[in-house]
Amino acid sequence: MATDIASLDTPVVGREPIQPVHTPGQLIWRRFRKHRMAVFGMVGFALLIAFIVIGAILVSEKEANEVDLQARLSPPSQAHWMGTDSTGRDIFSRMIHGGQISLIVGFLAVLFSVSLGTVIGGTAAYYGGWVDVLLMRFTEAMLSIPSLFLLIVLGKYLGKDVQTITVFGQSFSGSVGIVIVVIGVTSWMYLARIVRANVLSLKEMDYISASKSLGASDVRIFFRHLVPNTMGAIIVSSTLGLAGAILNEAYVSFLGLGVQPPTASWGNMLTSAQSFIQRGAWWMWVFPSLFIIITILCINLIGDGLRDAFDPRSQRHL
Repeated sequence: MATDIASLDTPVVGREPIQPVHTPGQLIWRRFRKHRMAVFGMVGFALLIAFIVIGAILVSEKEANEVDLQARLSPPSQAHWMGTDSTGRDIFSRMIHGGQISLIVGFLAVLFSVSLGTVIGGTAAYYGGWVDVLLMRFTEAMLSIPSLFLLIVLGKYLGKDVQTITVFGQSFSGSVGIVIVVIGVTSWMYLARIVRANVLSLKEMDYISASKSLGASDVRIFFRHLVPNTMGAIIVSSTLGLAGAILNEAYVSFLGLGVQPPTASWGNMLTSAQSFIQRGAWWMWVFPSLFIIITILCINLIGDGLRDAFDPRSQRHL
């Protein structure tokens, strides 16, 4: 009798214990945690964000741009943890504010491109017909434009003419806005195709037909039902796009056509270091290069983990 009573504590169905029910978010998190390199990338990126945010609180931009000619080209020491550049500015302080600019450019450019890609791809799939044809032909035309070439041209002819702006006490060269807009405008096309493919399948679902029969507007259906169910593809694309945006910013800034002084970025810090590589000032290029590599690596690892986590076939690993 005791055995029979004890057996009632564990619900069984066909002699198998009932498995706990997990929400989609919990399943995604469980799959993500099993991807060790993705967790490593997430921890590394969190430490990088903490370094930039806390450092920006402790070290002002004025201190990062302070010139000390007596300490120029000083190697790493207790006074200057990452050494100084050719004008005596502390590289550690400039790494903090340079990382702030690089991440701001990356995040805003991705936000811009994701918004464009989601709206254009989703609209093309939802309405179909001539709307789909027109938007997809426009997307294909945009794919033929080389983004780096456009970024270099606009940075060369417009970047230096735009005035420096100040937001919340932080100074930004006008070229920052140009870099953000160009990267965002030229990187939404692949996401638009992904969103279009997902919306084409989702709009035939029964719950979409039910929403239409209840009088829901197209805007409500799109943003309350279609976009949330496409969020997995959007998040993965955004993560990988962030790495590309940061790399593009560093590339054009290294060429001297992106973010302009006095605003610091990891890319233009490498530009100022290239003249001193042969003089033994290794610290001027090692630290910016190292931070760019670590940032891109961590973001790509997170993107790989999210791609596997949002894959329904990964349920077999739970």
